[in-house]
Amino acid sequence: MEDGELPLTERVVSISRVSKVVKGGRHLSFNALVVVGDEQSRVGIGMGKADAVPDAVRKGGAAARRNLITVPLKGSTIPHDVLSKFGGSSVMLKPATPGTGVIAGSSVRAVVELAGVKDILTKVRRSSNPVNVVKAAFAGLAELRDVEVEFAKRKKVAEMSAARDQASKRSS
Repeated sequence: MEDGELPLTERVVSISRVSKVVKGGRHLSFNALVVVGDEQSRVGIGMGKADAVPDAVRKGGAAARRNLITVPLKGSTIPHDVLSKFGGSSVMLKPATPGTGVIAGSSVRAVVELAGVKDILTKVRRSSNPVNVVKAAFAGLAELRDVEVEFAKRKKVAEMSAARDQASKRSS
């Protein structure tokens, strides 16, 4: 852990038992979907697979720590609404007024709470498979952009474009 870094909270979203038929019978293994976050705008998801549940959870936590993202927050909510899809799942994330709380199902709730979002409205459409729902919610949070930063970037690009146009008019 780096200096000043908050410890990451780990939450297991789903554990699946998977069986494979082999020559000697059935081989059982487990999948664990784990979400980690510092509840201060950083969140990650990971899938762990192993022959025992604790090993699968440990591997999932390690995978989640490897793909952390930083979510731009606007107060206690997200800056704008977003609709994201993964597989058969479609997740809508919408900013909410302070005091609303997290209105979400268990899979999306794990992701947004560990990202540090306190007020949000969510809706899962189509498939409610926890793995696809978590990945869609994570993709939605990854799509979020800070409005002021984006506006400044676009303004800068527009100014550069205008300057380039002025220079080309002068030279011709």
